Amino acid sequence: MNGARESNAALLAALVGGVADCACDVAVCPPFPYLGQVADLLAGSKVALGAQTLSEHAAGAFTGEVAGAMLAEFGCRYVLVGHSERRTLFAECDGQVAAKFAAAQSAGLIPILCVGETLAQRESGETSSVVAAQMAAVIDVVGVKALASAVVAYEPVWAIGTGLTATPAQAQAVHAAIRAQVAALDADVAAGLRILYGGSVKAQNAADLFGQADIDGGLIGGAALVAEDFLAICRAAN
Repeated sequence: MNGARESNAALLAALVGGVADCACDVAVCPPFPYLGQVADLLAGSKVALGAQTLSEHAAGAFTGEVAGAMLAEFGCRYVLVGHSERRTLFAECDGQVAAKFAAAQSAGLIPILCVGETLAQRESGETSSVVAAQMAAVIDVVGVKALASAVVAYEPVWAIGTGLTATPAQAQAVHAAIRAQVAALDADVAAGLRILYGGSVKAQNAADLFGQADIDGGLIGGAALVAEDFLAICRAAN
């Protein structure tokens, strides 16, 4: 829940110019009230627009909710689904996340499916089972081939906004497990699946993280609010 019209304009002006020659794909996901402003500021650039969540419902009496079709109408290409803060603060369960994933694709959006474990789950050795169950909940609803038109982001809850970061080896292990889970169902989908790491990615650690075999990019949090930090991460992704 960050942003203001003036600061948005300054940040995006720096980003649009800074990523013009980057080989990596870049998207920004602002809060709902700024989607129109950000869409205008990104027009003609290589930076794609996304949203931070959506309703699992296509329409109806759900005051305060935003439907996928509404996001598409504002030019969104991506939408986050199952972000750790939505799961922990707003009690979104695996079933609701799966329904939101399906709703996103029905609206022509590319869902960025977020999965990850809490600190207690990691310390109890449950990381693999928790992440696998979160992935399975979606696959059971939409089928594995739906992942060919999606992105997955591994974001350990214990590393979100805490300053803690999984080591490159820890992150790679989970990314590899996600890809193996998908490969067991469809090797081609697994090979083409983009799996991002999201957990206090910074300019200082991005290159080491992105250098891992199964880490295809980053889901950036606080560092995305500082243009030079975000651009440095984009350069690392190159």
